Amino acid sequence: MRPPTRPRRIRCATPGVGGALALLATLGPAAPLLAATLGITVQTPDGRALSGAVVTARPLDTPARRSAPVHAVMDQVNRAFAPDLLVIPVGSTVAFPNSDSVSHQIYSFSAAKRFQLPLYHGKPYPPVLFDQTGVITLGCNIHDDMLAYLLITDAPYFGRTDARGAWSADVPRGRYQVTVWHPRLRESQTDLERELAVGEADRADLTLHLLKSLQPAPITDRPHSWDY
Repeated sequence: MRPPTRPRRIRCATPGVGGALALLATLGPAAPLLAATLGITVQTPDGRALSGAVVTARPLDTPARRSAPVHAVMDQVNRAFAPDLLVIPVGSTVAFPNSDSVSHQIYSFSAAKRFQLPLYHGKPYPPVLFDQTGVITLGCNIHDDMLAYLLITDAPYFGRTDARGAWSADVPRGRYQVTVWHPRLRESQTDLERELAVGEADRADLTLHLLKSLQPAPITDRPHSWDY
């Protein structure tokens, strides 16, 4: 009998590495043959590339296989979260060390996970388990200009768009439901869901144009990975 699957450890999900994160596989039976490339491009209403957007893809023809849980890390440096957005499979844990020169008090009031880490510095609390899907907004009770997001997904393929607004993953042929999320979107989630068939060709591409302009940045005194 093979030993049980153990979660893998990652530090961040940044634009440009979405394909790698999307292919985090369980160590169980062999996965289906990856036969084609699914390519998604996201653009703003004026045709500009939207970098840092989260893309998820779920197969519609076969039962979805979840990615294995991971151990992720979101640090605190220079009074900011590092990274400021993580995309992780449901069931994953996140550690919140504080490498800053000052203490922080991290909290979330989001429905998917409500928690608070009272004022601390240096050695973190035990990692926090995220066992429900959803978007989690993180802040600091001491520093109002600190902002970060966690997106917990049960989709087997996911990642973030790069500087060209593009994300891709190698997937089995079939139909997929593609969803896009970004911290500054005005559209509802259903407005940004599309179905795409990966057929006989080696690649299937979809360009998704936002219908509405992005909301103003909630914090403007520092750059974020979702700014474009």
